[in-house]
Amino acid sequence: MSTSRQVIGVDFSSAPTNRKPITVAVGQLIHTRQPVYRLETIRELPTLAAFEQLLAEPGDWLGGFDLPFGQPRSLIEHEGWPTDWAAFVQFFCRQPREALRETFRRWCAARPVGDKFAWRQTDKPAGSSPAMRWTNPPVAWMMHAGIGRMLAASLAFPAHRHPRRRGRQQRIALEAYPGFTARQVTRGSYKSDTPASQTVDRQQRRRQILAAMLAGTAGLAVRLEAGPAWRRRMLTDGRGDLLDAVLCSLQASHAAVQPRFGLPRNLDPLEGWIAAVPVK
Repeated sequence: MSTSRQVIGVDFSSAPTNRKPITVAVGQLIHTRQPVYRLETIRELPTLAAFEQLLAEPGDWLGGFDLPFGQPRSLIEHEGWPTDWAAFVQFFCRQPREALRETFRRWCAARPVGDKFAWRQTDKPAGSSPAMRWTNPPVAWMMHAGIGRMLAASLAFPAHRHPRRRGRQQRIALEAYPGFTARQVTRGSYKSDTPASQTVDRQQRRRQILAAMLAGTAGLAVRLEAGPAWRRRMLTDGRGDLLDAVLCSLQASHAAVQPRFGLPRNLDPLEGWIAAVPVK
């Protein structure tokens, strides 16, 4: 007997547009002997208001979101910022970007070459950019634009032990990072926002990643099922947004079939953890 639950994957943008929307994969995690994520559709949200509308839609789901949910404890404590996660999120998202940028620059200026940034415990194992990075890629601004809206939508955040009340949560959010799973298949670049850099080689790497997702050989406990039209679109999307959204869904699905979502027992709830990154 199999059961299913809706899982979404969100490739987030802090400044979405019609040309570069927030991309949301929607599908069903089928709990069978070999769990399967069955892709149903991919939505494109051109504004942050549309993202808020997504979060307000009724229904139960588990989501993997490609944006930082927290900042490094070392930075937070150094600045005297709130150390309760929900209070920190509200504080962080209220700050002007200019003030945060100055704080980040001041931190980096005081550190030696090669060790400029503060890191969360999950960032280096995931191979992700430091959550405080404000340019190339601007992941700090992704957090600034997204996490406050998610908290206001009353989502549950297991990696941050929020909310603490008991009972079944209808909408559960996990931090995702598609690059971690993509690199289990190929170390080369598979996407670019610049049309001139959307090469045949990058498309071939997307083909390799997609094939591993379909075969269940991408280092996850869940394999992908997707119709031919969506497979073609993931291959031809040179920005990689469609593929990344589905990767986020697969990472959330992988977490869903692990005890406690695969989170570390010694988890720091202020920093959180990225789904599907192994605990060492």
